[in-house]
Amino acid sequence: MKKNIFKTIFLSVIITLFAQTNANACTGICLVAKDSGVVYGRTMEWGTFDLNSRVAIVPIGFEFIGSTPDGVNGIEYKVKYGFVGLDMIGTNFIADGLNEKGLSVGMFYFSGEVEYAKYDRKDAKNCLTSMDVAGYILSQFSSVAEVKKKLNDVIIVPVIEKAIGTTTDTHWMINDKSGASIVIEVVDGKFKIFDAPLKVCTNKPSYDWHMTNVRNYINLSQNGFPPKTLNGLEIKPTGHGTSLLGMPGDNTPPSRFIRATVWTQLARELDNAEEAVYETFRILDNFQLPLGGDAAEGNIADDSEKSQEIMRSSTIWTTAWNLTDLTLNYHTQHNRRVRRLDLKEIDFKNMGNQIVHLSLDKEKKEDIENITPK
Repeated sequence: MKKNIFKTIFLSVIITLFAQTNANACTGICLVAKDSGVVYGRTMEWGTFDLNSRVAIVPIGFEFIGSTPDGVNGIEYKVKYGFVGLDMIGTNFIADGLNEKGLSVGMFYFSGEVEYAKYDRKDAKNCLTSMDVAGYILSQFSSVAEVKKKLNDVIIVPVIEKAIGTTTDTHWMINDKSGASIVIEVVDGKFKIFDAPLKVCTNKPSYDWHMTNVRNYINLSQNGFPPKTLNGLEIKPTGHGTSLLGMPGDNTPPSRFIRATVWTQLARELDNAEEAVYETFRILDNFQLPLGGDAAEGNIADDSEKSQEIMRSSTIWTTAWNLTDLTLNYHTQHNRRVRRLDLKEIDFKNMGNQIVHLSLDKEKKEDIENITPK
C-alpha cells in the first residue's frame, strides 16, 4: 500500500513539473523516396524526467472515451483501424503513431497558442481533449484527405487534468502513404488545417508563421561560395559549408524548423522507403539534445533537483515510421540501437480487446558490441 501511495505521489509531482515548465522541443520531418516510399520521423524532447513511453499496440474494436471539462463522457468510439503508438507516463495518451492504412500522427507541444472551443454540455458526445486527438485520428481515418474532410465533426475542448491543474496545448503533424502532409492547429475552437509542402514541424509560433519565416533563408543552398578578389587580394573560404552560412544553430522552434527544412531539402536521393528510414535517422541526429541548461524545455540545471531516475539525454526517443512498409523504427536515450516493429505481422482484428504494451528498452543501457580481437 505504501509503495502504491508513493508511486501516485511521485507521478503527480513529475506531471506537475511537466505542466509548470514550457514544453517538448520536438522536431518532425517526412521524406519521400524516388519510388514514392514515405517515412515520417521525429524526436521527442523532455529534460526533467523520463516519460517512460511504451509501444502501445491498439486492436480493432477497442473503445475510447473522449474527455470533457465537467467529467461527462465525451465522444465514445471504437477503433476502426488498428494502430501502433508511443504513449506517455503510463496512460493511453498517444504522442506518435501509425495505423494499418499508412496514416501517421505526431503530437507536438504548442504552449500558449491554442484557442479551444467554449464547452457546452449538450455537445459533450462530440467532444474530446487535445491529448485524445492523436489516438482518435489514428483509429478513425485512413488518409490525410479523410482527416481534412471529417476532423471538424468533433469539438476540441479545454480539459484540466486533475493531477496537473492545467490543459495541454498541442498541434499535430499528419502524413499518409501517398506522401500528403498537413499540420493541424486549433484556432477559434476549430481545427485549422495547413498543407505542409515542406513536411517539417516543430513547436510555436503557428505553422503559417514558420512558413513566412522560411523566406528569410532563401539564400541557403547546396552550392558553396567561390573565392572573391578584393583590391587584388584573393579571399578564399575557410573550408566547406559556406553554402549554409547564416543557418540558425540554436534550439528554438523557429531555428529547428529552418534546419529541418534545409537538411530535408538537401538530402540525397533515396531509392526507397528503407533508405528513407536511414536518412531520417541521419537528419534527426542533428536534433539530439543533451541534458542541462537551455538544451531543451524541462531541463533542470541543478542535478540535485532531478528525478533520481537516470536521464542520459533530453531527446528521450527518436522514431522513423515507414508508412509504405508499415514499420516502426526507433532508438532511445538509453540505447541507440535501432529496433523495429512490423505492423503487417500484427492481426489487429484477432489480438483481443485490450491494448498490448511493450517496453521501449529491455535494459536501459547502450547495446555495445566488443570487437577487440582475441
